[in-house]
Amino acid sequence: MPRARQSGRHRKPEPLAAPEGAPALVLAVPGTPSSAARSLADEVSSIARSELPGLDARIGYVDGGDDEFPSLEAVLAHAATEHKAREDADGQPDPGPVAVVVPLLAGPDSALLRRIRQAIMNSGSGAELTDVLGPHPLLAEALHVRLSESGLARADRARLFTVATAADGIILATVGGEEAVQAAGITGMLLSARLAVPVLAAALDQEGAISRTAEQLRESGSQQLALAPYLIGPEIADGLLGAAAAEAGCASAEALGAYSTVGRLVLSNYAAAVGITLPTQSQGVPVR
Repeated sequence: MPRARQSGRHRKPEPLAAPEGAPALVLAVPGTPSSAARSLADEVSSIARSELPGLDARIGYVDGGDDEFPSLEAVLAHAATEHKAREDADGQPDPGPVAVVVPLLAGPDSALLRRIRQAIMNSGSGAELTDVLGPHPLLAEALHVRLSESGLARADRARLFTVATAADGIILATVGGEEAVQAAGITGMLLSARLAVPVLAAALDQEGAISRTAEQLRESGSQQLALAPYLIGPEIADGLLGAAAAEAGCASAEALGAYSTVGRLVLSNYAAAVGITLPTQSQGVPVR
């Protein structure tokens, strides 16, 4: 016999699941499609599904266009066709969106977001587009982890152990122009508070921006710099990070990738669009 459910304030919450007929979550993956980008997107989607069982999570590539890497437009058009078939079977219209598109971007990139909006319009799906993932405190946590994994920051400031190669100045590298730099700067302030070192944001796609930022940090007293990519991964052109690190004369951490909070932020944006209240205690992500 199953145990009686515990009552009172210590009772465990009911497990959350996606409502029946909820819109699909479509992850919009930027950059050149590749097996590495697909693996990363699959892992991010898997994290979101593990937090919300029953979630219909799909992947569309902004620059895709074949069976292996389906374009965002094609994925949305297919979702719209399925949605219409369900409406015909039920005999009544569904007022909700066909899908919710979440860009796999840490910060704003106006050119990429314009292309995503165009794909949504071309698909005729009427899908809803969410904000990008940042700025957010959980991205500052992810940046800290990536720096510590590369030996460029202490893993835990509270434990006070020393890392000989720890940086005393961080260049937060992003793409997307000045708007992206400003947004990255907000997360950079949170990262600076975690590491107790100066953090300045700079655009990888603006010529000379990385070297100017490195010089600014050195003039302020920082001697051992590190490059922290404020990027998920697929949006970065091959060799760009290495060239930027060489330009700044410093080591670089890995991109954020499929760190667990990236998947949770994707789900948080989806949930906010659909109206699902996530359990913040287990999720660790406030619904925006």
